[in-house]
Amino acid sequence: MQDRYRLNLTSELGNRRTTSRLCRSTRLPHLICLASLASTGLALAQTPQPAALQQPVPPAAQQASAAATQSSPAAISLDEAIARARASEPAFAAAAAQAKNAKLDQSIAKSALLPNAIYNNQFIYTQGGAGIISDPAKVKDPLQRTSSLPRFIANNGVHEYLSQASVTENIGPQQFNAVSKASASLSVATAELEIARRGLVAAVVGLFYASSTAEHRIAVAQRAANEAASLTTLTQQRETAREAAHADVVKAQLEQQQRGRDLADAKLEAEKARLDLAVLLFPDPRTPYTLIEPDTPPVPARTDVEAALAKNNPELASSLASSHLANLNVTSARLGYLPYLSLNYSYGIDASQFGLYNVLGDHNLGYSASATLNIPLWDWFATPNRVRQSEFNRDTARTELTNTQRKLIAALDEDYAEAVAAHDQLDSLNLSVTTAAEGLRLMRLSYTAGETPILEVVDAENSLTEAELAREDGIVRYQTALANLQLLTGTI
Repeated sequence: MQDRYRLNLTSELGNRRTTSRLCRSTRLPHLICLASLASTGLALAQTPQPAALQQPVPPAAQQASAAATQSSPAAISLDEAIARARASEPAFAAAAAQAKNAKLDQSIAKSALLPNAIYNNQFIYTQGGAGIISDPAKVKDPLQRTSSLPRFIANNGVHEYLSQASVTENIGPQQFNAVSKASASLSVATAELEIARRGLVAAVVGLFYASSTAEHRIAVAQRAANEAASLTTLTQQRETAREAAHADVVKAQLEQQQRGRDLADAKLEAEKARLDLAVLLFPDPRTPYTLIEPDTPPVPARTDVEAALAKNNPELASSLASSHLANLNVTSARLGYLPYLSLNYSYGIDASQFGLYNVLGDHNLGYSASATLNIPLWDWFATPNRVRQSEFNRDTARTELTNTQRKLIAALDEDYAEAVAAHDQLDSLNLSVTTAAEGLRLMRLSYTAGETPILEVVDAENSLTEAELAREDGIVRYQTALANLQLLTGTI
């Protein structure tokens, strides 16, 4: 479509050139030539374009454009961004589902301590005629040559009807140990859910401040581009006044071109950062939004941080719960040496007729009870091997627990020192920006007076840009360090 438009536009320009050459070749008066050109342009302007050259706009796109124009971009704060990300992040959803499953596993383990009841209904048919009758009196009767007993001695009759309610209870230390293991697994899953939540918060915080900083970098790049354009204008004016060489203009133009490229790159990086954050916030990442930057609090006291870390840290809680679960697994493996008791009580019918009474009028309803004590004797060293496996896993869990404790101590010192250092440098970075801006102002005045070469002005512009970018990096550094400290202590 664009090629067709170019071809059409080229033909129109060709018609105009042809008319112009015809006027010159025939040496018509100048006014007649101008009138011809004007009439040609007017006719071309009034000619409607073909439908193929007009790009149709889909109704959905028109509605989306109208909705985007009418509705203002959503203002997203950091807390709202975290809340939105919880509803759409798959890793956090998986951790939440695992915690819910662990809660149900605990309920299932507790239910194993209680009796189970089922109602069993069964019909059994067995071929009759257990053997040939040898009684001479019965042999003469063809109907009595075989008996009506079932041929399978394990069955009670040719027709057998069972309809019984059965209650079973298993008593043993394994059931109580299973409840303890389920509770420990729930503690691990809960701690892992908190770890996943903090990991999600860390990702959102990083993307939030990255997007915010990218917007600030656009402002810095725009200021630098405007400053470079102003310097180019200044050099051109001084060249016109014969106060500067053309080399100054070339240098200023090169600097302006570079600042233009820096501005384009800054806008691209800002768009990437905005999309990365929008993936966690909106169903459509292209949804426009603005960020509400929170106030930057000071660094908390070291004692408060240590107290919060000791009271609420999911990594430590997960390691402790995992170590406790490993101990319970050792106990569970050792319980394989002990016997367990099974109790059963059944009430119903088990008769040749399906009914409350048999053919003789006797009751079919009845009950039975049984108690079974299972004593393990020999399993080809399976139980001792399970005990050894659980002991190996317990030692590993203990090692991970001590390693987690050491890492937390080191992480606390590192994050706190990083937050303090980043906070202390904020004033210095602001002072650097102020100093660089004043230096640039003085350099421009000196260059305008013809006392300073153009290179000094360019260096001053670069110094100001670097100082502003360093200030933005310093702000992000402090915000990130403070967020890491808050994540470590669970205050965010």
